[in-house]
This record gives sequence, structure tokens and C-alpha cells, in this order.
Amino acid sequence: MIIKSIELSDYRNYDHLSMEFSPGTNILYGDNAQGKTNVLEAIYVSATTKSHKGSKDRDIINFEKEEAHIRTILEKENVETRIDMHLRKNKSKGLAIDGQRVKKAADLIGLCNVVFFSPEDLGIIKNGPSERRRFVDMELCQLDSFYFYNLSNYNKIVDQRNTLLKDMFFNPQLKETLNIWDMQLVSYGSKIIERRKLFVQQLNEIIEGIHYSLSGGREKIKIVYEPDVEIEEFEKKLQDNQERDVRSKMTTVGPHRDDFSFVIGDVDIRKFGSQGQQRTAALSLKLSEIELVKKLTKDTPILLLDDVLSELDSNRQNYLLNSIGNIQTIITCTGLEEFVNNRFEIDRVFKVTNGSVEKMSVEKE
Repeated sequence: MIIKSIELSDYRNYDHLSMEFSPGTNILYGDNAQGKTNVLEAIYVSATTKSHKGSKDRDIINFEKEEAHIRTILEKENVETRIDMHLRKNKSKGLAIDGQRVKKAADLIGLCNVVFFSPEDLGIIKNGPSERRRFVDMELCQLDSFYFYNLSNYNKIVDQRNTLLKDMFFNPQLKETLNIWDMQLVSYGSKIIERRKLFVQQLNEIIEGIHYSLSGGREKIKIVYEPDVEIEEFEKKLQDNQERDVRSKMTTVGPHRDDFSFVIGDVDIRKFGSQGQQRTAALSLKLSEIELVKKLTKDTPILLLDDVLSELDSNRQNYLLNSIGNIQTIITCTGLEEFVNNRFEIDRVFKVTNGSVEKMSVEKE
């Protein structure tokens, strides 16, 4: 799968933008805060319906406008697919595939798989558990529409249960309805836990070899899933913690509190690893994500690299660039020197200046 083109209207700092991409390596360069990342974000939104930053639709739309549009043309085996997305500040987004309206975001998921890699991802190992959960959720939602469905429903129920817990402060009789929400929480939450376990197992089959190579044959890494509660104990633990939940006015048990650790030898590098180890593990994780998408979908994802090369040393840069292979890649950077120095194959170059994109000529040796 490749992305052939994208059109944006009133999207962040773009009044109108039309770009055609090469199936190979595309580079967007320019100073900071000119709109490079916004292009990558728009591609990610068109594939997943969500911003990689977690931004709301109203924040994505041009400040002075009420709505924005994204049109993306994909191609797989010479067959084109058009995705139209209509973002509105005060309404839910509209979706269409090849001109046919799509009612559920789940119908879009999996049509186009993207892997997004930004400097923030290099901190995924040492940062809080919410970032590691988000990484897992963002990838699983693309790979598995059932996971997307279960996670969406689970999150809604957690929100509704938390609202109920707050309301019970003023109306204690509402506690009688708590068990209804608990049953649904266990039902959807158990499926999430089960799928996360499988995901970590699948990642571990890939990441060990990548990390071993990336560390120069010095380290073997393992991802360990740390569920907040096991499936067979979920219902009882919810019951046991009801009084605590009422006091804290929030749901304190469930997969929304899961975490994942990264172990080298017997050392949890979240807590005791060096910065170099943590960054190498983060890069290994992203490269494993690419390979897992290939394995499960029998297709290549679109790789979005957002100014990440400037954060890596030359060895990690070279490993990443050599790993891209035949994947369509769209890279943002402030200058082209790092690619020239690496003798990297460049297929298409765009210069981004204050919400305007100019296609530049590429000199081939």
C-alpha cells in the first residue's frame, strides 16, 4: 500500500494543499513551525481517524474556519482508493470511501496502515505508562478492528462509570446500578487484556533479533506485559474496590491502568537503563512495529518519520535508514545534509514554508 496524494483544506496552517508522493522516499524540509508535521498528522488522521498527538478535531481545523477536509488517494496493486474526511468543530467527523459514506470509523481502520515515529517516541520507555498503553492501542487499533471496537466501548464505560461515581456523592442510591457497569467493564476489558497479551507475544518474536543487531550483539531485550488485573480476577477485584472507587470518584481497576516493561537480562530499563539503552529500545520497538504490520497484513505500512533522525546518532540513523527497504517513507527534517551525508536514496523533495509546499528537483547521480 502506498499513498499517492493528499489534499488538505483549512487544515491547521494550510488553507489549501495538494501533494503527490513518490512510492519511495519523500522528504519535507524547512524551518521549524512551518507545517511539516501537519502533513504527516493529516496522513495519520486519514488512516486512523485520530491525531497521533491526541488532538481533538476542533484543534486541527484552521482557527478561523468551522470545518476542514482531507482527501487521500491510496494505491494497492494498481487499484486506487479515495478516502474523504470532513472535520467539523461542533459535530462528529464525516467519512467516505470511494464516495460511499461510512458511518463507523471501524470501517476505515486497517485500510491503510501507518507507522509514525517522532522524537517523543524515543522517550516511550522512560515516560509514564499512559504513553506505552497509547503506543499499543494505536497499533492494535489499526491491526484489529475488534480491538478498536472493544477499546472504544471500554473507554466509554469507564467514563460513564466515573460519572456515576461522582453522582453517587450526591445520590448514594445510585450505587445499585454500579454492578451493571461493572459487568460491561469486565466483558470489554477482558478482551482487551487478552489481545494485549497476544500483541506482546507477537512483538517479542520480532524485537529480540532487531535489538540484538542494533546493540551490536551485546543485548537481548524482552517486553513484559503488566496487566493491572488478570481476567479471572477482574470481576472480584472490581467488587472489592467499589468503596475505594466511590471515595476516589474514579475507576481504579482495569486495563486502562496496564503497563509494559522492557527487560535486558534481569534489568528493567524503564527504571534502571541508561538513556542510550532506552533510546535503542524505543527504536527497536518502532522497527518491530513495521515488521509486525508486514507479517500480519501481508502488506507494507507507510512510514512517517517526523524529524527523528536529528535525535539519533549516526549508527542508529544508518540502521533505521537501511531498515526502510521497499517501504514508502515520508520524512520531515530541517535540512537535507543528513541524507546527503548518508548517501541516502531520495525520490521526491518538498520545501515547506509557512503553510506552503513547493516540490523541488532531485539530482540523481
